[in-house]
Amino acid sequence: MSELVVSSTFLPAEPLRKRAPAFDEHGKALSDFMVLIPGLVHKPQHLIQATIEHIQTVFAGYNHVVVFAELNLKLSLLWVSVKPVPGVRFQITEALRAVIPEARLVSHI
Repeated sequence: MSELVVSSTFLPAEPLRKRAPAFDEHGKALSDFMVLIPGLVHKPQHLIQATIEHIQTVFAGYNHVVVFAELNLKLSLLWVSVKPVPGVRFQITEALRAVIPEARLVSHI
């Protein structure tokens, strides 16, 4: 996986559907899900940075399945695209909740 993308709270960005990959390197469709981290945008910068580091640490353990991830600070929302592995989005969400207890799975596709 490439680095976690952290989107700015002020700069407009290209739509996520244009940035997030839809298929893996073998042409298989990816699965996407979102994790809400309530109140993240209102936390002090050092706590935001610690949260980003926690996310990166979790993703390091799932680098074989996480293909894309973007943290939208304005929305306190983490978008994750993964290879189609049964149950992996729930495993990743639980690993995130272990280090970021307020994290909540809000959607999966």
